[in-house]
Amino acid sequence: MSQSTTTTLGGSPLSIASGLHGRHLTRRLVQLYVGLTLYGVSSALLVRSGLGLEPWGVLHQGLAEKTGLTIGVVSIIVGAAVLLLWIPIRQKPGLGTVSNVFVIGVAMDGTLALVPDVHGLAGQVPLLAIGIVLNGVATGLYIAARFGPGPRDGLMTGLHRLTGRSIRLVRTAIEVAVVATGFALGGSVGVGTVLYALAIGPLAQYFLRWFAVPEASPRPDSGGSETPGAATRPTSVDPQVAPETPGQAILRP
Repeated sequence: MSQSTTTTLGGSPLSIASGLHGRHLTRRLVQLYVGLTLYGVSSALLVRSGLGLEPWGVLHQGLAEKTGLTIGVVSIIVGAAVLLLWIPIRQKPGLGTVSNVFVIGVAMDGTLALVPDVHGLAGQVPLLAIGIVLNGVATGLYIAARFGPGPRDGLMTGLHRLTGRSIRLVRTAIEVAVVATGFALGGSVGVGTVLYALAIGPLAQYFLRWFAVPEASPRPDSGGSETPGAATRPTSVDPQVAPETPGQAILRP
């Protein structure tokens, strides 16, 4: 594959077709699309809880209020716009990146059409808790599938690589700007926003390890052949390693 159609993510070639092979392909594809769908569902539950949204959700809701579009459609438009920002920082999308743009928005609007508004803390608090935990599950699922970062995660890691600033600083700067802009436009900031910020790192880290897909490991002296039984061993995922990985952008506090 030519250099013009690939890039590296944590040292591995990446393109839209990257990773579409191997014995665990079916499982990985299922994880990717189940994870993205559940992410959209969880974001919709946060909306219905009325107690505050995740940072990018605040922006999406604010833009939806101003444009009259659904929040899912706004999410798709913002995701596509963020993806365009990958061009000057020389990031290349994977299958998971492109899928992220569309699947989450569609799942979000579908869930909002089915789940009514909830009034009263007795209903809002459980809905908020379910939304945050489900978001952690969804994040672990789609990142562990290894089909590339979402547009927003890739923006963080790309800017980290380009500027040399830490992931923590880049992520914080982006999300503060996103929340502030969304709030100014009418997006919902509340206790749910704070709880999400505190909980999503530990939750995603736990579920990323839980849903890690086994990888084959070559023997050092085998010229690339698999060690017997290696394909059944799950790869350890360490969010403190390889700052360019999508897991790093999500999991680092």
